[in-house]
Amino acid sequence: MTAPVRVTRRAFLVGLNLSLGGLALGVYPRLATADEPSGRAGPAPQPASEAHEDATKGLDPNVLVHIGDDGHTTIVCHRSEMGQGVRSSIPILIADELGATLERVVVLQADGDKKYGDQNTDGSSSIRRFYDDLRRAGAAARMMLISAAAKRWNVKPESCVARDHQVIHPPTQRALGFGELVPAASKLPVPAAKAITLRPESELVNVKKASLPLLDGPAIVTGTALFGADVKLPGQLIAVIARPPTVGGKVARYDAARALKIPGVRRVVEMPVPKAPWMFQPWGGLAIVADTTWAALKGRAALEVSWDPGSNEVADSATMRDEMLSSVRTAGTPLRSLGDADAALASAAKVIEAEYLVPHLAHITMEPPAAIAQVASGRAEVWAPTQNPQAARTEVARVLGIGEDKVTVHVTLLGGGFGRKSKADFVSEAAFLAREMGAPVRVQWTREDDLRHDYYNAVNAQRLRAGLDGRGAVIAWHHRTAFPPIKSTFVAGTTTPAIDDLQQGVLDLALSTPNVRAEACAATPRVRIGWYRSVYNIFHAFAVGSFIDELAVARGMDPRDAWLDMIGPARILGLQDLGIAKLSNYGEPLDRHPVDAGRLRRVVERVTEASRWSTRKQQGRTLGLAAHRSFVTYTAVVLSVVPDKQRVFRIDEAWISMDPGTVVNQDRVRSQMEGGVIMGISNALFGGVTLKQGAVQQSNFRDARIARIRDVPRKIHLDLVASGGPPCGVGEPPVPPVGAALANAVFALTGKRVRELPIAAAFRI
Repeated sequence: MTAPVRVTRRAFLVGLNLSLGGLALGVYPRLATADEPSGRAGPAPQPASEAHEDATKGLDPNVLVHIGDDGHTTIVCHRSEMGQGVRSSIPILIADELGATLERVVVLQADGDKKYGDQNTDGSSSIRRFYDDLRRAGAAARMMLISAAAKRWNVKPESCVARDHQVIHPPTQRALGFGELVPAASKLPVPAAKAITLRPESELVNVKKASLPLLDGPAIVTGTALFGADVKLPGQLIAVIARPPTVGGKVARYDAARALKIPGVRRVVEMPVPKAPWMFQPWGGLAIVADTTWAALKGRAALEVSWDPGSNEVADSATMRDEMLSSVRTAGTPLRSLGDADAALASAAKVIEAEYLVPHLAHITMEPPAAIAQVASGRAEVWAPTQNPQAARTEVARVLGIGEDKVTVHVTLLGGGFGRKSKADFVSEAAFLAREMGAPVRVQWTREDDLRHDYYNAVNAQRLRAGLDGRGAVIAWHHRTAFPPIKSTFVAGTTTPAIDDLQQGVLDLALSTPNVRAEACAATPRVRIGWYRSVYNIFHAFAVGSFIDELAVARGMDPRDAWLDMIGPARILGLQDLGIAKLSNYGEPLDRHPVDAGRLRRVVERVTEASRWSTRKQQGRTLGLAAHRSFVTYTAVVLSVVPDKQRVFRIDEAWISMDPGTVVNQDRVRSQMEGGVIMGISNALFGGVTLKQGAVQQSNFRDARIARIRDVPRKIHLDLVASGGPPCGVGEPPVPPVGAALANAVFALTGKRVRELPIAAAFRI
């Protein structure tokens, strides 16, 4: 399994009912034969007519699976690849259920289409929500192939098995390849959903292996993979946009003459002015359309424009900080109530309280947004690194005033997403300009555009109070949180988080405390708020994890013991036990994914054992601990910090234990764990953007710092818990506990408690 090969278009098929003219072709690596030249494994643009030219008919039980009459199997990946390895996981799961060999599998990237159901690659949901459905897609094809073979041999279907790309009858050792069976199988009725039988999980030969091939790895490493900005169409133009510095701002006046004098600049185009609620609308402003990216950038720099900032000019980070602290110091909307927290606090022997603040976070994906579009004859075709091609399709149709059936959205590889590329603003910018110019247009965002016109993670303030009795036991827990919710981007005037927002680390927090109260408090949005990797869990895990550490000090306890005491004994907590009316639970039913205190305890115990927590003081090591439940996964993190003469401290090692239930692709999950630890460190150590007169002050990596090599642990120790049970999220859960673990480790080393992020600001490093 070395050299990737280009697979002929015979592997495509008409019966999948796909638009094959996208960026789609990927093959699992295998040895090339003498008459098969080596080619790229990544996606490449291909006109629809050419894709259909050599297509062959075959077995098409559903929109995700096709088996050609030559035996080659096409599996559609309906989710977007942004480095998490979904194109190397979904097809493997389907292929295992089918009984296909990976060397004969072609992966086709789906365009945006409602027939695939939910395509928004967000919320750590690709495997968690589709595990059984993906297996059924493979099982349907397997059952049809087996039925065809059994009919030919005049045996019972249950006496046959499908494996190694063939159907076998073990009693007689007869075997037929998938291709041989396609003509007969394709004439059979597709099994009804209720009649589809899944294999025993023990028969999934590739799933759960420690190491599996990364489909797009060779193309990414060699630079031949296609990302959004790599797409090139004949006659295309390049556009960059001067956007208002504030949300809701607009152009006051401008003089395009200087910009038009730049060689290569074709035109200055006024963009549509957005109206609240902002949703996925572009920011507005002025587009400079040119022959080259360089000319467009030079034209924008020469453009003389002044702005009407609108009502958000009053936004200032310092003022917002004071407003939110005032909000959490006042009673909010109660969303969790168990016992009588107010009475318990009033009678407590001692009350511990603390306030925590976390700034807006920008996504800063390595690939800034980009999209290319062409519009002609009332139709639009778009290529974009989008996490949500259906939303992009809807937004393009809205901007152009055409039906969604007239819009095709092809999905390229994404150079990072983290939720930013679920929004379609940059895609519809390209479509609007392509129509205006009568030519294909690529809209290219710069790093500065990316930082200053993002959908930011919410800024947050929290106030926590705990009451201790005379023996130091925690008898009351009171939690207030204020942040502008994501809903404010879609419903103007929304300022207070709802019950669904507090599911992330507040309502689903397993506590042994008999008296609990949690409240949501108001915060006015001043920027567009959007999804970000692990979303509200970031600041809730930071506050809760830090506060439990503070309580450990106040109680004279070891932090690990304090954590286990706060979680309480292993048990399942229902709504009544939690003191809540409902729990959205990331869209999962509580009977399938309950709040399980035992699993949370287990990851705390495992991570502290792995990090030699009990002997840390004797060995002169300084460690910090935190744990969290998010996306129905349980994660605990320990970080080690050591003194540093130049920077006060340095992160030395990290340990992470994560229990995500059933795992499909261990390699990809371990990569997510490592990346999550690094991103969590980056968020806590340096993360955050600030506002001045409504505009984001940061512009590039010089002032929007991220973790570099010297900032991350020299070792990250991974513990992937094999707990079984249904699959849980894996992309986002590694991030939330990292911030508190780092802050707690820094306190253990320096004695300085950090309650406001970023940590680097507290130590001026």
